[in-house]
Amino acid sequence: MPRNNVLIIAGCLSFLAAVLHISCIFGGPEWYRFFGAGERMAQMAAAGDSYPTIATLVIAAILSGWGFYAFSGAGLIVKLPLLKTCLVLITAVYLIRGVAGLILPFVTSDPVVHQNSITFWVVSSIICCIYGTFYLLGTKQLFR
Repeated sequence: MPRNNVLIIAGCLSFLAAVLHISCIFGGPEWYRFFGAGERMAQMAAAGDSYPTIATLVIAAILSGWGFYAFSGAGLIVKLPLLKTCLVLITAVYLIRGVAGLILPFVTSDPVVHQNSITFWVVSSIICCIYGTFYLLGTKQLFR
């Protein structure tokens, strides 16, 4: 399988996101706030609750898994099971999250959505759209 540079970038982006999530654990409540996890997560972290750490580690593990799938699709590591299917699903998750995050805060009054700022939703959604676009373009190359 020839190298797929777009998926290499996609994988690096997912690993970067995983590292940033883990940095929140070490950075504490201020980092949870800065990266937009919400005041509730920051308060739980400040109180020593294990939930923010566990949730953050789960998200980081998922993002790392997505990075490994991108690297597998890029030909950097061994071919992982259900490679194309997983890359399509990862692409869909990033793009759906990105687009939904640009719409939901403006059309709902749900307190779960509004625990985060509009700035958080816009910035994180644009990032997800960028990540999803790299996965889309790289995955498309695999189907040629």
